[in-house]
Amino acid sequence: MDIVSFLGAEFLGKSAVAWALFVGVVATLLVLDLGVLNRGDHEIGIRRSLILSSFYIGVALLFGGWVWYDLGADAGMLYLTGFVVEKSLALDNIFVISLIFGAFAIPRAYQHRVLFWGILGVLVLRAIMIGLGAALISSFGWILYFFGAFLIITGIKMLFAGDEPMDLEKSRILKLVRRMIPVSPTLDGHNFFTHVKKADGKMHWVATPLFLALVSIEIADIVFAVDSVPAVFAITTDPYIVYTSNIFAILGLRALYFALAAMVHRFDYLKYALALVLVLVGGKIFWTHLVGPVDTLLSLGSTLGLLGGGVILSLWKTRRDDRAAFQAGASDVSTRRTQ
Repeated sequence: MDIVSFLGAEFLGKSAVAWALFVGVVATLLVLDLGVLNRGDHEIGIRRSLILSSFYIGVALLFGGWVWYDLGADAGMLYLTGFVVEKSLALDNIFVISLIFGAFAIPRAYQHRVLFWGILGVLVLRAIMIGLGAALISSFGWILYFFGAFLIITGIKMLFAGDEPMDLEKSRILKLVRRMIPVSPTLDGHNFFTHVKKADGKMHWVATPLFLALVSIEIADIVFAVDSVPAVFAITTDPYIVYTSNIFAILGLRALYFALAAMVHRFDYLKYALALVLVLVGGKIFWTHLVGPVDTLLSLGSTLGLLGGGVILSLWKTRRDDRAAFQAGASDVSTRRTQ
């Protein structure tokens, strides 16, 4: 096959040029991330985290602009909606990642390294899950109703579920990893594996807690993908838009993590907004097939409205609580002085 034929060939409904452009942008971002922007082990502060996150969002929006130009306005809106939904659902993943790093006592200087290699696993895992989802929908169209019902049930459970702490010791996969691979009780810099001397006097390779943190993050992504992949398929069944919007949302999440991890306590109502988004997206499937198509702009606006409302309400509540705590502290100081 010559180059002209290859460029004109289609893969999953899109030209090789479209896929090559996406792969090229993602590869460039990964090389830029590890080789230029974040070379060496260092702690990423909130300001740098927000700047990097803005950069990734900008690249994602530019790619969305190309989708709009090349595939049409409707495809562009679907990409943007998928990006917003995946980005918002992925925010919940930040809370779990923060718990994982805390459980394994991973210093902030090494956390970016774990997240970087974690994203490489996400690229493969999401491709597999989205490919399977597209194949199922192509062969069994009714499975979209299953996706819709699953999202509605999951959203309702999120609305009424309590905040249960994550117990990594109960993870069967981590127990299996520990049985298969010896694990060092301490870190060895930023290494995932290290040499230790055993009782036989020989040096053996063992995993470090950094590797267990990486495995845990991959497990967490699989769990969250069970929600997010059907949610994007509920918006569009185009594998290209589903995969590209997923990956661009996740790429920027690593940069945003370091800012949000320091402010997770300020987003009390975000979980409820995410739950309502799942119910909305799941309900859209039934409405589309039983009543008629939902306007893409209305779908995007509703999603942004719910998320924006959750964020604003959370910030208002925590600001009010902080003010009340400050006033209570000032009153207590004043009382002690008068005594």
